[in-house]
Amino acid sequence: MKRIVHFLFILLIVPTGSVFAQNTDDVVDAIVTEATENSQLERLAHQLTDVIGPRLVGTPQMQHAHDWAVSQFNEWGISAENQQYGEWRGWERGITHIDLLLPRVVSLEGQQLAWSPSTPEGGINASLDIIPQVANQEEFEAWLETIEGKIILISQPQITGRPDYNWEEFATEESFEKMREERNIQSEAWRQNLENTGYLRSMNQTLEEAGAAGLIQSRWSNGFGVNKIFSANTENIPVVDLALEDYGMLYRMVEYGDEPEVHMNAQSRDLGMVPTFNTIATIPGTEKPDEYIVLSAHYDSWDGGTGATDNATGSITMMEAARILKEVYPNPKRTIIVGLWGGEEQGLNGSSAFVQDNPEIVNNMQALFNQDNGTGRVVRISGQGFLHAYEFLGRWLQAVPRDITQHIETTFPGTPGGGGSDYASFVSAGAPGFSLSSLSWSYWNYTWHTNRDTYDKIVFDDVRNNAILTAILTYMASEDPETFPRDKAVLPINPRSGEQMEWPTPRTPNRSGGN
Repeated sequence: MKRIVHFLFILLIVPTGSVFAQNTDDVVDAIVTEATENSQLERLAHQLTDVIGPRLVGTPQMQHAHDWAVSQFNEWGISAENQQYGEWRGWERGITHIDLLLPRVVSLEGQQLAWSPSTPEGGINASLDIIPQVANQEEFEAWLETIEGKIILISQPQITGRPDYNWEEFATEESFEKMREERNIQSEAWRQNLENTGYLRSMNQTLEEAGAAGLIQSRWSNGFGVNKIFSANTENIPVVDLALEDYGMLYRMVEYGDEPEVHMNAQSRDLGMVPTFNTIATIPGTEKPDEYIVLSAHYDSWDGGTGATDNATGSITMMEAARILKEVYPNPKRTIIVGLWGGEEQGLNGSSAFVQDNPEIVNNMQALFNQDNGTGRVVRISGQGFLHAYEFLGRWLQAVPRDITQHIETTFPGTPGGGGSDYASFVSAGAPGFSLSSLSWSYWNYTWHTNRDTYDKIVFDDVRNNAILTAILTYMASEDPETFPRDKAVLPINPRSGEQMEWPTPRTPNRSGGN
C-alpha cells in the first residue's frame, strides 16, 4: 500500500536507539562543516560547464570530462578510472552562423543540431521556403521538385512567443482562452497537413533527397528564449535550430512573399566511431569491502547549452560528496563507488552496461543514490517498491539535519522506476537504487535539454544541500549493521490498464550506436 510520509512523522516513528556508533553526530557535523566551509562546488561546476563545456556522447568534450574527473578524484586521494562500455559515433561541433541577407541584413540566433553535417567551407547562401498546404501526397511531391538549393523551414510557427504563465498574469481571461483555442486549431492543422504529405515520419530525409540545401527548425521550450536542442537526422545537409523570434520572422517573410535569403555557415567534424566510458571512482571498504554504496549521476549531456542542470549538478553533487567522505570518513565499512555514467541521454547505456558487466557489485549493493533532475534541493524520495525501504531509509535519514529533511516527502514502499534516469538500471536488476528527486526551478521548460542550460542557472545553496544529504546517507548506509533486504512489495494496479504493475526488466545497453 502506498504511503506518503513527511519527515516530521519519520522522526517520531522510527526508533532512535543507538544503532550506529556513538560518533555519528560528530561525523555528521564534520560533513556539514566540510561542505559549507570548504565547498568545491563552484569550482567544479565552472570547470565542467564553462571550460569543458557540454558533454555529448562521442565528442572530444565528453572524453575531456572523463579524463578531468579521474584527475580530480586522484587529487583527492580517491582511486578512479574510465571503464569502456562501448562505442559511439564521434562528432565535434564547430561554429554556427546564420545571417539574414535579404530583405535586410541581421545576424540570427541559432545553432546546428547534434551530429549535424557541415555546410561547405565558408557556408552557403540560399533562399527559403516553407512546407506548403497540400491535400495529398501528389501535391506535396510536385512541390518537392521546386526546392533544390533552398533552405526549408520545417517547424510549425508559434502563435505567440510568450509562455502561458505570462498570459495568465497579464491577459484577460477571454484573450488567453482565445489564444489557446487558436493555438490548438493551428497545431491540429499543422499535424494534419504533415499527414497529407505522406512523409510525416521521414520529412527531413525526404527534403534532403529532393535537394534541399539545409533545414531550419525551431523547437520552442515554452519559455522566454529557450529551445530544445537535440540531434539532426540528415546524412549530408545541415539542420539548424533558430530562436522562436527569428524563426517566426523568417516564416512570415516567406508567407508574405518578401523573398528572404540567408547565409548559413555550420561547421562540424565527423570523427568515426569512438570509445564510450563510465568514470568509476572507489573508496574501499574496511569491514565489508564486498558490499557497496553507489553514488550515481549521468555525466553526459545534450549540447545546446553546457549541460549545467542536466546533469553537471548531479555529477558535482556526487563528486563533492565523495570528496567530503574521503576527508571525514576515509575508512568506510562498506566500499563506496562513484559512477559518472556515459550515454544516459541515449537510453541509460552507461549505467545499464555497468549493471550487465558487474553482477558482483549489483548483487551486493547496500544502496544507490542517484541525482539527475536539475539544480534544486531534494524534495522527494521513493522507496522504489522495496518492501523494507521505509525502515532503512527512515533510519538513515534520521541523521540528516532537520533543515534538509523538512523539505523532503517520501513515498513508501513506492513503485519501481523503469526509466528516466540511471537508478532505474539498478532497480530493474533488483538492486536498491533511489532517486534523490529535486525541486523544479522551472527545469522542464527552461533548462532541460535547452540552449539555456548553463552555469548561471545553478542554485549552489540547493546543490550544497544535496551534497550534504548524499554524504550523510552514504555514511549511514555504510555504517548500518544490517544489509538492505531485496524483498519487493506487491505492486498496485495500474489505473490506466487495470492490470497489476510488474517489476521492470533490465534493459539491454546499446554498445555501438549513433550511426
